Amino acid sequence: MDTHSDELHQCSFYTALRAAFPYTVPVLTGFLFLGIAYGVLMNAKGYGPLWSTLMSAIAFGGSMQFVAISLLTTVFDPVQTFLLSCMVNARHLFYGLSMLEKYRGLGKARIPLIYVLCDETFSLISTVGPPEGVDRKNFYLSISLLDYSYWVGGTALGGFLGDFIPFDTTGLDFALTALFVVLFLEQWKKRENRPAGVIGICATVVCLILFGPDNLVIPSMLVIVAILLGRRKKLCI
Repeated sequence: MDTHSDELHQCSFYTALRAAFPYTVPVLTGFLFLGIAYGVLMNAKGYGPLWSTLMSAIAFGGSMQFVAISLLTTVFDPVQTFLLSCMVNARHLFYGLSMLEKYRGLGKARIPLIYVLCDETFSLISTVGPPEGVDRKNFYLSISLLDYSYWVGGTALGGFLGDFIPFDTTGLDFALTALFVVLFLEQWKKRENRPAGVIGICATVVCLILFGPDNLVIPSMLVIVAILLGRRKKLCI
């Protein structure tokens, strides 16, 4: 009886996996190349494929992982690292709150769903529903695990490529800057987001002048958050 039940559960999960895969193809293309870039950069800094893959599998921090490369190769400041991590990933607080209804009643599946939630997974799950006849829990779990595997797999591939294919990695660390520029431009397309973008640019320039290029990140993010919270009603955020 238990064996039959397990077989039905596996069949249901595979059905959900097949249904979820087409929705994750855009994430696959993006995560694969970004993951490879991250793995290659980690390898160039002296961290082999094992370390880069473990970082992606355990931390799964996306943009913060790129930031961590410089943190790992300079004098370590735990307080600054902690604050920077909180600032960069603060948006996940809002992602989690938005997912309360979606993840309601999913039982133990909520644990891996919460753990591997990222920007792209949030975008998919918040806009796509399970097709008819596909279990909701398995569908959301499939999207989340597929996106997670793309990032970890891309990182592992990049780490191994860095070992066996020597090439000049100069400028490859610009991938992080390019990522943030693309995200900014995507947000700029929406007129209602532009005031917040202008605030971010102005606050960063002021903090650059006051604190210099080596110490501007945390002060600028604190100023941006303070201004946005103070003007949230006018900005509708």
